[in-house]
Amino acid sequence: MSQQAFNAGQSKGQAHEKAEQWTESAKQTAQSACDKTADLAHSARDKAADMSQSARDKSADGSHSTKQSAQHNQEQAAGFLGQTGENVKNMAQGALDGVKNSLGMNEKK
Repeated sequence: MSQQAFNAGQSKGQAHEKAEQWTESAKQTAQSACDKTADLAHSARDKAADMSQSARDKSADGSHSTKQSAQHNQEQAAGFLGQTGENVKNMAQGALDGVKNSLGMNEKK
């Protein structure tokens, strides 16, 4: 009987360790997605700033239409990239929550 109890305890310990490994892997995946999202947002801000500077340079010749067009394009690009980054972040968080829920390890804060 003690051998069965030992085997059961060992199996439980191995299952718990595996669940923690999966959870850690999911956390790392989510963190990676968040990091990529932050990089994407930073890149979008840089691109928008570049586009804005380019528009200012081009509008120096008095072309009001060019400046408005560039500003509109900048706003569209920044909005699209920001929305995409937010979607990636939300998907990563959802994946992490799903893994935690499936393992019964979702922590309430």
